[in-house]
Amino acid sequence: MPVKKKRKSSGSDDPGLRKCKITCFCRPQAPGRLISPEDQFSNKKCLAWFYEYTGPDEVLGPEGMEKFCEDIGVEPENIIMLVLAWKLEAPNMGFFTKEEWLKGMTLLQCDCIERLQGKLDYLRNQLNDTILFKNIYRYAFDFAREKDQRSLDMDTAKSMLALLLGRTWPLFPVFNQFLEQSKYKVMNKDQWYNVLEFSRTVSTDLSNYDEDGAWPVLLDEFVEWQKARLAAL
Repeated sequence: MPVKKKRKSSGSDDPGLRKCKITCFCRPQAPGRLISPEDQFSNKKCLAWFYEYTGPDEVLGPEGMEKFCEDIGVEPENIIMLVLAWKLEAPNMGFFTKEEWLKGMTLLQCDCIERLQGKLDYLRNQLNDTILFKNIYRYAFDFAREKDQRSLDMDTAKSMLALLLGRTWPLFPVFNQFLEQSKYKVMNKDQWYNVLEFSRTVSTDLSNYDEDGAWPVLLDEFVEWQKARLAAL
Protein backbone atom coordinates (compact mmCIF):
# COMPACT_ATOMS: atom_id res chain seq x y z
CA MET A 1 0.00 0.00 0.00
CA PRO A 2 1.58 3.37 -0.98
CA VAL A 3 2.43 5.68 1.88
CA LYS A 4 0.28 8.78 1.93
CA LYS A 5 2.20 12.02 1.81
CA LYS A 6 1.67 14.38 4.71
CA ARG A 7 -0.14 17.53 3.80
CA LYS A 8 2.00 20.58 4.17
CA SER A 9 0.99 23.14 6.76
CA SER A 10 -0.69 26.17 5.29
CA GLY A 11 -0.03 28.54 8.20
CA SER A 12 -3.20 30.02 9.67
CA ASP A 13 -5.36 27.58 7.68
CA ASP A 14 -4.14 24.67 9.80
CA PRO A 15 -7.14 23.35 11.80
CA GLY A 16 -4.98 22.86 14.90
CA LEU A 17 -3.91 26.47 14.84
CA ARG A 18 -7.45 27.62 14.25
CA LYS A 19 -8.51 25.80 17.40
CA CYS A 20 -5.83 27.23 19.66
CA LYS A 21 -3.26 29.77 18.53
CA ILE A 22 -1.64 29.94 21.99
CA THR A 23 -0.89 26.24 22.28
CA CYS A 24 2.84 26.84 22.04
CA PHE A 25 2.70 29.19 25.01
CA CYS A 26 0.88 26.75 27.30
CA ARG A 27 2.70 24.43 29.64
CA PRO A 28 2.01 20.80 28.88
CA GLN A 29 -0.46 19.44 31.41
CA ALA A 30 0.44 16.30 33.26
CA PRO A 31 -2.25 13.66 32.99
CA GLY A 32 -4.61 13.84 35.95
CA ARG A 33 -4.44 11.17 38.61
CA LEU A 34 -7.24 8.72 38.28
CA ILE A 35 -9.56 8.86 41.28
CA SER A 36 -10.08 5.49 42.80
CA PRO A 37 -13.45 4.57 44.31
CA GLU A 38 -11.83 4.78 47.74
CA ASP A 39 -10.95 8.45 47.13
CA GLN A 40 -14.43 9.53 46.08
CA PHE A 41 -16.89 11.06 48.55
CA SER A 42 -19.55 8.55 49.56
CA ASN A 43 -23.02 9.56 50.76
CA LYS A 44 -23.51 6.09 52.18
CA LYS A 45 -20.25 6.23 54.11
CA CYS A 46 -21.03 9.76 55.31
CA LEU A 47 -24.43 8.72 56.67
CA ALA A 48 -22.98 5.62 58.33
CA TRP A 49 -20.47 7.91 60.05
CA PHE A 50 -23.31 10.18 61.18
CA TYR A 51 -25.25 7.26 62.66
CA GLU A 52 -22.29 6.38 64.87
CA TYR A 53 -23.22 9.41 67.00
CA THR A 54 -27.02 9.42 66.91
CA GLY A 55 -29.89 7.81 68.72
CA PRO A 56 -33.23 6.61 67.34
CA ASP A 57 -34.30 10.21 66.63
CA GLU A 58 -31.58 10.53 63.98
CA VAL A 59 -30.21 13.72 65.53
CA LEU A 60 -26.62 14.16 66.66
CA GLY A 61 -27.16 15.61 70.14
CA PRO A 62 -24.93 16.66 73.06
CA GLU A 63 -23.75 13.15 73.98
CA GLY A 64 -22.98 12.27 70.39
CA MET A 65 -21.33 15.67 69.90
CA GLU A 66 -18.95 14.96 72.76
CA LYS A 67 -17.94 11.64 71.19
CA PHE A 68 -17.67 13.27 67.75
CA CYS A 69 -15.34 15.98 69.10
CA GLU A 70 -13.24 13.34 70.85
CA ASP A 71 -12.91 11.35 67.64
CA ILE A 72 -11.74 14.31 65.55
CA GLY A 73 -9.47 15.58 68.34
CA VAL A 74 -11.17 18.93 68.91
CA GLU A 75 -12.54 20.28 72.18
CA PRO A 76 -16.27 21.11 72.04
CA GLU A 77 -15.44 24.69 73.07
CA ASN A 78 -12.92 25.12 70.24
CA ILE A 79 -13.89 27.82 67.77
CA ILE A 80 -13.43 25.29 64.95
CA MET A 81 -16.67 23.65 66.10
CA LEU A 82 -18.47 26.96 65.62
CA VAL A 83 -17.03 27.27 62.11
CA LEU A 84 -18.08 23.69 61.36
CA ALA A 85 -21.62 24.38 62.60
CA TRP A 86 -21.68 27.46 60.34
CA LYS A 87 -20.62 25.31 57.38
CA LEU A 88 -23.39 22.84 58.21
CA GLU A 89 -25.86 25.75 58.64
CA ALA A 90 -26.94 24.25 61.95
CA PRO A 91 -29.40 26.55 63.78
CA ASN A 92 -29.15 24.91 67.22
CA MET A 93 -26.06 24.70 69.38
CA GLY A 94 -25.12 21.14 70.26
CA PHE A 95 -27.25 19.50 67.57
CA PHE A 96 -26.75 18.38 63.96
CA THR A 97 -29.62 16.89 61.98
CA LYS A 98 -29.08 14.30 59.28
CA GLU A 99 -29.91 16.86 56.58
CA GLU A 100 -27.48 19.44 57.98
CA TRP A 101 -24.75 16.84 58.34
CA LEU A 102 -25.11 15.44 54.83
CA LYS A 103 -25.36 18.85 53.17
CA GLY A 104 -22.38 20.29 55.05
CA MET A 105 -20.14 17.25 54.84
CA THR A 106 -20.88 16.93 51.13
CA LEU A 107 -19.78 20.54 50.71
CA LEU A 108 -16.60 19.76 52.64
CA GLN A 109 -16.22 16.38 50.89
CA CYS A 110 -15.77 14.65 54.25
CA ASP A 111 -17.23 11.21 54.83
CA CYS A 112 -14.96 10.01 57.65
CA ILE A 113 -12.92 11.19 60.62
CA GLU A 114 -9.65 11.36 58.71
CA ARG A 115 -11.03 13.56 55.95
CA LEU A 116 -12.53 16.03 58.42
CA GLN A 117 -9.28 16.15 60.35
CA GLY A 118 -7.60 17.05 57.08
CA LYS A 119 -10.00 20.01 56.76
CA LEU A 120 -9.41 21.48 60.23
CA ASP A 121 -6.79 23.96 59.03
CA TYR A 122 -9.15 25.01 56.24
CA LEU A 123 -11.93 25.62 58.76
CA ARG A 124 -9.58 27.59 61.01
CA ASN A 125 -8.42 29.72 58.08
CA GLN A 126 -12.01 30.83 57.43
CA LEU A 127 -11.55 33.06 60.47
CA ASN A 128 -8.72 34.96 58.78
CA ASP A 129 -10.99 36.28 56.04
CA THR A 130 -12.60 39.55 57.18
CA ILE A 131 -15.89 38.97 55.38
CA LEU A 132 -16.20 35.31 56.34
CA PHE A 133 -15.39 36.12 59.96
CA LYS A 134 -18.15 38.72 60.00
CA ASN A 135 -20.57 36.11 58.65
CA ILE A 136 -19.47 33.59 61.30
CA TYR A 137 -19.72 36.24 64.03
CA ARG A 138 -23.26 37.16 63.00
CA TYR A 139 -24.23 33.51 62.67
CA ALA A 140 -23.04 32.92 66.24
CA PHE A 141 -25.74 35.18 67.68
CA ASP A 142 -28.67 33.13 66.38
CA PHE A 143 -26.79 29.89 66.88
CA ALA A 144 -26.18 30.54 70.59
CA ARG A 145 -29.44 32.19 71.65
CA GLU A 146 -32.42 30.35 73.07
CA LYS A 147 -34.85 30.05 70.20
CA ASP A 148 -37.76 31.44 72.22
CA GLN A 149 -35.69 34.55 73.03
CA ARG A 150 -34.72 37.42 70.75
CA SER A 151 -31.57 38.26 72.72
CA LEU A 152 -28.57 36.43 74.13
CA ASP A 153 -28.38 36.06 77.88
CA MET A 154 -25.29 37.92 79.06
CA ASP A 155 -23.36 34.87 80.26
CA THR A 156 -23.71 33.25 76.84
CA ALA A 157 -22.85 36.53 75.12
CA LYS A 158 -19.66 36.89 77.14
CA SER A 159 -18.65 33.31 76.41
CA MET A 160 -19.22 33.72 72.68
CA LEU A 161 -17.40 37.07 72.60
CA ALA A 162 -14.47 35.47 74.39
CA LEU A 163 -14.43 32.72 71.78
CA LEU A 164 -14.67 35.08 68.80
CA LEU A 165 -12.84 38.23 69.93
CA GLY A 166 -10.94 37.23 73.05
CA ARG A 167 -7.63 36.59 71.28
CA THR A 168 -7.77 39.39 68.72
CA TRP A 169 -9.39 42.42 70.38
CA PRO A 170 -7.04 44.09 72.90
CA LEU A 171 -9.94 45.75 74.72
CA PHE A 172 -11.91 42.54 75.21
CA PRO A 173 -10.74 41.87 78.82
CA VAL A 174 -11.80 45.40 79.80
CA PHE A 175 -15.08 45.16 77.90
CA ASN A 176 -15.82 41.84 79.56
CA GLN A 177 -15.14 43.44 82.95
CA PHE A 178 -17.55 46.23 82.06
CA LEU A 179 -20.27 43.73 81.13
CA GLU A 180 -19.80 41.85 84.41
CA GLN A 181 -20.50 44.97 86.51
CA SER A 182 -23.12 46.48 84.21
CA LYS A 183 -26.90 46.45 84.56
CA TYR A 184 -27.29 44.51 81.31
CA LYS A 185 -28.70 40.99 81.59
CA VAL A 186 -29.01 40.31 77.85
CA MET A 187 -27.43 41.47 74.59
CA ASN A 188 -29.63 42.12 71.59
CA LYS A 189 -28.68 41.61 67.94
CA ASP A 190 -27.94 45.28 67.25
CA GLN A 191 -25.59 45.45 70.23
CA TRP A 192 -23.93 42.19 69.18
CA TYR A 193 -23.31 43.37 65.62
CA ASN A 194 -21.96 46.73 66.79
CA VAL A 195 -19.48 45.19 69.22
CA LEU A 196 -17.67 43.67 66.24
CA GLU A 197 -17.71 46.99 64.36
CA PHE A 198 -16.45 48.76 67.49
CA SER A 199 -13.61 46.26 67.91
CA ARG A 200 -12.53 46.82 64.29
CA THR A 201 -12.78 50.60 64.07
CA VAL A 202 -12.22 52.15 67.51
CA SER A 203 -8.66 52.49 68.77
CA THR A 204 -7.65 50.99 72.08
CA ASP A 205 -7.33 54.43 73.68
CA LEU A 206 -10.87 55.26 72.45
CA SER A 207 -9.59 58.56 71.02
CA ASN A 208 -11.48 58.14 67.73
CA TYR A 209 -14.79 57.12 69.28
CA ASP A 210 -17.59 59.36 67.98
CA GLU A 211 -19.99 60.00 70.83
CA ASP A 212 -22.48 61.42 68.36
CA GLY A 213 -22.28 58.33 66.15
CA ALA A 214 -25.02 55.73 65.85
CA TRP A 215 -23.51 53.44 68.48
CA PRO A 216 -25.78 51.56 70.91
CA VAL A 217 -26.07 53.04 74.40
CA LEU A 218 -24.24 49.95 75.68
CA LEU A 219 -21.08 51.06 73.91
CA ASP A 220 -21.52 54.72 74.90
CA GLU A 221 -21.63 53.57 78.51
CA PHE A 222 -18.60 51.33 78.04
CA VAL A 223 -16.53 54.23 76.66
CA GLU A 224 -17.65 56.51 79.50
CA TRP A 225 -16.86 53.80 82.07
CA GLN A 226 -13.43 53.05 80.60
CA LYS A 227 -12.44 56.73 80.37
CA ALA A 228 -13.43 57.28 84.00
CA ARG A 229 -11.49 54.16 84.95
CA LEU A 230 -8.35 55.37 83.14
CA ALA A 231 -8.64 58.85 84.64
CA ALA A 232 -8.70 57.32 88.13
CA LEU A 233 -5.46 55.40 87.62
